[in-house]
Amino acid sequence: MINRRAFLACLAAAPGLAAAPAFAATPRIAATTGMIADIARRLTGAPAGAEVTALMGAGMDPHGYRPTRTDILALSRADVILWHGLNLEAQFTDVMADLARQRTVAALADALPADRLLADPEYADRPDPHVWFDPTLWSLVAQEGARVLTAAGFDTTAATEAYLTEAKEIDAYSRTVLDSVPEPARILVTAHDAFSYFGRAYGWQVEGIQGISTDSEAGLARIAELVDLLVTRGIKAVFVESSVSDRTIRALIEGAAAQGHDVAIGGELFSDAMGADGTYEGTWLGMIDHNVTTIARALGGDAPPRGMSGKLAAGT
Repeated sequence: MINRRAFLACLAAAPGLAAAPAFAATPRIAATTGMIADIARRLTGAPAGAEVTALMGAGMDPHGYRPTRTDILALSRADVILWHGLNLEAQFTDVMADLARQRTVAALADALPADRLLADPEYADRPDPHVWFDPTLWSLVAQEGARVLTAAGFDTTAATEAYLTEAKEIDAYSRTVLDSVPEPARILVTAHDAFSYFGRAYGWQVEGIQGISTDSEAGLARIAELVDLLVTRGIKAVFVESSVSDRTIRALIEGAAAQGHDVAIGGELFSDAMGADGTYEGTWLGMIDHNVTTIARALGGDAPPRGMSGKLAAGT
């Protein structure tokens, strides 16, 4: 990992920085997160329509991620650079401002209406960036992606329509299976506070041990508070996250056990990163399908084991 000064020095020496790159036979798009890369791939028909590189892969936490030298090369070669924004990739802010002088750079979620965003409880002037957990909001992010990519010369009309249709389908599926969970059990407890948009969209109580950023500390008082919640409400399952350590979740389970209440790990959720490349769970649609199916089944709801359309990996 390198700091911004070293990043810019390397970027200045990389080929293609002096001027905005001319599109190659296969245009190159660099995206920070897997979710943003998924929009780019779907809307451009990648790999045939464009070469899309995601800087952060499965299991990577964007909150504290710092660009590497490999990232520098991908960014310097890209015709279009897409990132999430809303302070999610905080270490990229200055770098993206510099890159924007040379080529198309767009923070897609920054285009969302302010009145649709939730605030970070720890920083009133910062929005919660985890908007991909509300399909209606993510549809707006995809439409902003379509606008940017169309302006850059891509034909996204048919692909955008298909993507938005899938967003409506997963929203309807999510509502059905989550509503099948008994109402007293509709409490989602996870390692960090990434699921507030999910809670707002589907009427669930959401509790994270850490704050919105994984850089925040999980205090003993917060763990004790959540242990009491699990015990008094009789919650049977909590969830680990693919991009966050399970240490604090296991502390919750041990704390509940000390009070005579058994709590299980209901499954692993994708929070700040999707599943492995090349899998259904490695797409935004599969990520959401996996999460809502896992949550519903673990907390007493009725959801098919292989998800909305039978594509989830066995054992979800």
